[in-house]
Amino acid sequence: MIDGPIRRAVKWVARTLYLNQLRFSRAWRRMRGERPHALGGACEGCAKCCEEPAIQVSAAFNPPRVLARGFVAWQRRVNGFELTRVDEDQGVLYFRCTHFDPSTRRCDSYGSRPGMCRDYPRMQLYQPNPELFAGCGYRAIAPNASGLLKVLEDQPMTEAQREKLKDGLRLR
Repeated sequence: MIDGPIRRAVKWVARTLYLNQLRFSRAWRRMRGERPHALGGACEGCAKCCEEPAIQVSAAFNPPRVLARGFVAWQRRVNGFELTRVDEDQGVLYFRCTHFDPSTRRCDSYGSRPGMCRDYPRMQLYQPNPELFAGCGYRAIAPNASGLLKVLEDQPMTEAQREKLKDGLRLR
């Protein structure tokens, strides 16, 4: 389902609003002293992030089902996301993207993809322990990695233990 000109225009407006909100939110977090993980590596085109896009929604969506239905309808109509399952405990909606071709592992509307697709995996970098997809070319690097590496080098341990800690603490 390739986007037509009207849908591309609507997605451009929605994406612009979304990305502006992200910029404001991240600036606010920086002003409050939050330091996200750094992003290392590069996209290698595995497309695991496209297989099942997930959106975490706030608690406001739980009681008033009208908001949730409107949000899901928007995702279906504008972004081409079909709801596949809901994790109510975590407040996560999982989708199937109608633009993603599993055989070619490509998006048929890459140029007009939603803001959340353009932003992956940057939103995860604000989590205490970001989990990216296995095999993803990106990696999260702890904000204080250089200082921790220096301390780690002075600790009495085997090289295998040191390597395991470097991986676990996201120091590379």
